[in-house]
Amino acid sequence: YVKKAAAMANKELGVVKPEVADAMIWACDQLINNTEKYRDQFITDWLQGGAGTSTNMNANEVISNLAIEHLGGKLGDYSIVNPNNDANFGQSTNDTYPTAIHLSCILRSNVLIKAAEELRDALYAKAKEFDQTLKMGRTHLQDAVPMTLGQEFHGWGFTINDEIENLRAAQEHLKIVNLGATAIGTTVTAAPGYPELAVKNLAELTGIDFKNSEDLIAATSDCGAYMTLSSAIKGLAVKMTKVCNDIRLLASGPRCGLKEINLPQLQPGSSIMPGKVNPTQCEQATMVAVQVMGNDVAVGMAASQGNFELNVFMPVCAYNFLQSARLLAESIVSFNKNCAVGICANREKMHHNLHNSLMLVTALNPYIGYENAAKTAKKAFHDNISLKEACVELGFLTAERFDEVFHPEEMA
Repeated sequence: YVKKAAAMANKELGVVKPEVADAMIWACDQLINNTEKYRDQFITDWLQGGAGTSTNMNANEVISNLAIEHLGGKLGDYSIVNPNNDANFGQSTNDTYPTAIHLSCILRSNVLIKAAEELRDALYAKAKEFDQTLKMGRTHLQDAVPMTLGQEFHGWGFTINDEIENLRAAQEHLKIVNLGATAIGTTVTAAPGYPELAVKNLAELTGIDFKNSEDLIAATSDCGAYMTLSSAIKGLAVKMTKVCNDIRLLASGPRCGLKEINLPQLQPGSSIMPGKVNPTQCEQATMVAVQVMGNDVAVGMAASQGNFELNVFMPVCAYNFLQSARLLAESIVSFNKNCAVGICANREKMHHNLHNSLMLVTALNPYIGYENAAKTAKKAFHDNISLKEACVELGFLTAERFDEVFHPEEMA
């Protein structure tokens, strides 16, 4: 896309022969529309010295040779279309490579956002399904006060949506590019008007509102956009970890844990313990999250390594970001399909836990005060009796009055 936008601009500005520009535009379309067919022609490793020069020239050579064939020439006859003089005219790796990375990061993060949106919607759907299912809330891994299972699921969906919004906000930074900046941002060798025209073409070709930076020198060495988006992806990984940990704790058991929800049973969980089933989707998602967090550290460190007018660590920024976005998107799709949409409520267990909890005593605070409510809870626990029995024995309320004021469902 970047090379096509460049060829279109150079043709319009009259600095590359029209037939050569048209052949390069045709070649770019072949690469855009037949990615897998030509993938083996891109032989350079992502992690490379030279700040992407090898990748840029690899692209220039493939485009030039496709264009040469299209014009009836022989492969490698660079007198017809030249990788440097034509495919790279008015360009530098310093501007084409980061612009291409910006575009790839937006496209890849769009896939991630779509996956996260589908999970958010699935969690919201579960929230509606369970909106009347009463259960105990928990803080510090201890009983708290009642809530509905629907409220819990809605909270998970809402926290995922927060990170979707952060990802979209971070994408805005990637829409500022340095196309046409050429070497170190000076625009040397670019035709007058080329930067504006090339970025306009790129925006029209991709449907993304790309704009050139107001300071091309700064934009050429700056890796802040990668750092911002990588941080947003890490934020989603953090939230996924929180949600998955909650879900597998609520599903713990089946008899010696909480077991308030039931997860889809996907595979035998042990090679020695018959009938054991593990929360494998929660586990894969949290393992991917760990990898994403590590990748974010690498992106941040790479972004800090720039010297003067260029950061030669851009390849490692791209490598780690794209891996994070791909892994997390695939992980979320799998978690949603194989776990989230199939979660069921174990209402009997939730009802038992709710009515066996001492923290329901919080409902008595307005009637007998905090201190007396605490005494009631401690007596009920010590004597292994109900809150009602403890409250009545302590003389704080009559049995009839207790029944009048004690309604756990109203606490949610």
